[in-house]
Amino acid sequence: MVQAYGADTGNGSAEQPQAGGSRFRSLLGRAARDRGIWRRGIVLALCSVVLTLVMVVHAQIPNRVGNLGSLVETFLPWIALFIPLLLILALLRRSATALIALLLPAVVWLNIFGGLITDKSGTGGDLTVATHNVNAGNPDPAGTAQQVAGSGADVVALQELPGGQVSTYEKSLAARYPYHSVQGTVGLWSKYPLSNTRPVDIKMGWTRAMRSTVKAPQGEIAVYVAHLPSVRVKLHAGFTANQRDNSADALGEAIADEQVERVVLLGDLNGTMNDRSLNAVTSQMRSTQGAAGDGFGFSWPASFPMARIDQIMVKGVEPKSSWTLAATDSDHLPIAARVEL
Repeated sequence: MVQAYGADTGNGSAEQPQAGGSRFRSLLGRAARDRGIWRRGIVLALCSVVLTLVMVVHAQIPNRVGNLGSLVETFLPWIALFIPLLLILALLRRSATALIALLLPAVVWLNIFGGLITDKSGTGGDLTVATHNVNAGNPDPAGTAQQVAGSGADVVALQELPGGQVSTYEKSLAARYPYHSVQGTVGLWSKYPLSNTRPVDIKMGWTRAMRSTVKAPQGEIAVYVAHLPSVRVKLHAGFTANQRDNSADALGEAIADEQVERVVLLGDLNGTMNDRSLNAVTSQMRSTQGAAGDGFGFSWPASFPMARIDQIMVKGVEPKSSWTLAATDSDHLPIAARVEL
């Protein structure tokens, strides 16, 4: 009896993999015989095609109606969220057509944004710069200033400085940065001497941009600080960005006329590198995040970053690394970069 029981157990163990293999082959067989596997999921497949077209021809989406093109480009990386959703739906529908079509947006997204996933930061560099929209309603300006200065940056740009708090920022940063200038609501603090400092007219009626020449040990560099107008999404008007677009054009003209060969732009541009409306600036400068960053580097809103609207851009210098800093009491995250002059 014991021997028979053992034999039965042995046979059962040997048959289990075979049974599992049989079930798998059975599933494949049913799938092969299911002609509907190709007919189902046509709508899902079309959704994949639409996502692909949005990414491929986003620059052709017109801005005439509610600046729709710029709105799409601002959040373009988030199209990736639709890909796993479509994958789940395709599996639930048991649709081979939908699964194959899903390869299109997946490949295109990786081609456009795949380079931002990897860490491209390197070592070296001569100058560390940082920029931060400190938020006019910041409840702790002194703590915010000290936190940004603690990044070790040689040059710090701040935007949205309320007149009543400028002195607080100046006192908090004085020990680390002996040279500084505040123009309107933007300011620049530096460990190295500043010269030829002046406001930059970006067509707003008050000063929200400036430039200064920083005399670093490796040579002069023109530093621009800018805070472009805010944008809003409104049901009746769409993406209201016309004033920002006009300011971006004016800023681009000022940078194009710059006589110093090496240029760094620090600021809140209220737009991403994908937004064609910032072309006057982005066409002549490189983003440090795109060239030497780790990930997307989203900076706004600080509570749940969804877009990188704060930028460090360069011309005539080489980005070595770029990163976001820890959150302050602002609704933006500060960002920093190290460049080689």
